[in-house]
Amino acid sequence: MTTYPHKALLLALATATVAASLTATATATAAPAAARPAPAAPRLDWHRCTQPDALAAQECAELPVPLDYDDPDGRQLTIAVSRIRSDRPEARRGTLVVIPGGPGGSGVQRLTQKGDALRRELAGAYDLVAFDPRGVGASTTASCDLAPEDRYLTSLRSWPGPNGEITENIDRSRRIAAACARNGGPELRSFTTANQVRDMDRFREALGERKLSAWGTSYGTYVGAVYAQKYPRHTDRWVLDSSGDPDPKRVARGWLANMSQGAADRFPDFAAWATHPDRDRDGLRLAAAAQEVEPLVVSLAARLDREPRTTTTPGVPLTGNGLRQALQNALYADAAFASFARLVRAAQDPAGIPVLPRELAAPIRNEDAALMVGVICNDVAWPDTSTASYRRAVDADRARYPLTAGMPVNVLPCSFWQTPAQKPVRITDDGPSNILMIQSRRDPATPLSGGLKMREALGDRARLVTVEQGGHGLYLGNGNACGDRAVTEFLTSGRRPARDTDCPN
Repeated sequence: MTTYPHKALLLALATATVAASLTATATATAAPAAARPAPAAPRLDWHRCTQPDALAAQECAELPVPLDYDDPDGRQLTIAVSRIRSDRPEARRGTLVVIPGGPGGSGVQRLTQKGDALRRELAGAYDLVAFDPRGVGASTTASCDLAPEDRYLTSLRSWPGPNGEITENIDRSRRIAAACARNGGPELRSFTTANQVRDMDRFREALGERKLSAWGTSYGTYVGAVYAQKYPRHTDRWVLDSSGDPDPKRVARGWLANMSQGAADRFPDFAAWATHPDRDRDGLRLAAAAQEVEPLVVSLAARLDREPRTTTTPGVPLTGNGLRQALQNALYADAAFASFARLVRAAQDPAGIPVLPRELAAPIRNEDAALMVGVICNDVAWPDTSTASYRRAVDADRARYPLTAGMPVNVLPCSFWQTPAQKPVRITDDGPSNILMIQSRRDPATPLSGGLKMREALGDRARLVTVEQGGHGLYLGNGNACGDRAVTEFLTSGRRPARDTDCPN
């Protein structure tokens, strides 16, 4: 789901499944063993956060978690955790965990960004907490030791070459998978949604809470849904903001594929913005009519495929795929429309020197690149490595969705990964009815069509608020006052709409 659905490496040996089967058989025939006592909840040593942008009221600590939950007393990893305690103890009713997107988003940073707004909105009803998942921020990380050229966002996102060529994508995917298998170690193999959910429950125990409330965004909605499936008795009020399809046969592969539809749903908002007469004032009006904007962007990207432009970043040109990736990023929020329009204007001007967005101007850190493939490859088995099948998929997707040019269905390192140790959890309607979903009607990353699949899976456990607003991540972000009120009322009073409802502009 930022929110990009891409992150981490390797997974379990096929022999693990055999060993589990043999163990189960032996257990069935042997005398019952004494129950193993649950490990004591770890103690959290809270202190002022040291990162420069930390809020004054924000505290940080380190939570030890098992590398392998089948060996809880074995090697431990470190999870960075953070909290902002309620400033109105008399109004406090519980603890709200902020679950970031990604995979790869930092919960600690998300709490820094949203902590003040949450405190105002929730009026002291909760202690606010968050954590950096394995591999993120100050938690234990891993590295695949990739070459710089394999760590650009336009490489890790597997954009096809001009005219849809994917040979380079296949070669790079093999190379990345091999490097991660060689260098990632057991840490990288442990970067899974299942372990993030276990770590979250470990955090609950360390906090001394019987139940948690939650606000999960993007990929965080899947983490939240899996937690609610596995630990329903530990859930209080649960908010899923911008959900994807939880189909256990596809998981992140499905989220990526759905981004083609998401971009198509969302682009008309940018086209309307870019043709509004007000854009004349700052020189960012790209066309006279909205229907002219998509052909303009598609043809400009094709020209940059053939003739990349020199930019203000030495050695890093603006390519067609760079323009396409910049568009994908810009569609997440209306506030980013102007920067993308400036990039288009500079690329159109023969004398212009485009300024690359920061995320495209340099290779991603090795630790972050490992996350860009790790979780999505570790969570679920991907299709076979048939070059022909990927070519057919890319060709069909390019024809139907020219803005994303086949990237969402293209080959990734996951197709050359070790088989995951466990199958993903199936999200069902079995559990308490305490979930509120909020979803944009025009989301570029988790389109409404995918969110409705999550809604269907949850059944009567959930209510859905659909917001008539484009963008990704709605509550206290890209949504509207109606949607914000619905979430706040649920978190503070427990009241949800009696049935699924809409929030107009």
